[in-house]
Amino acid sequence: MKRKFKLEDLDCANCAAKMEEAIKKIDGVNDANVSFLAQKMTIDGQDEKFDEIMKEVIKVCAKVEPDCRILL
Repeated sequence: MKRKFKLEDLDCANCAAKMEEAIKKIDGVNDANVSFLAQKMTIDGQDEKFDEIMKEVIKVCAKVEPDCRILL
């Protein structure tokens, strides 16, 4: 399942790259893309694990960029 999310208050391209790298390591994620310019995130993950994946994504993003919010 591929889903797109809008990001709010993502402050730098380096943080976006760190988030993307960390998200790709989450179990069940096939691919991820975090665009600083577009302030969007695309996650391609296993359908049956998507809720668990999103919980991990939120944790990872908060660790890298505490001010950034994912608009679900």
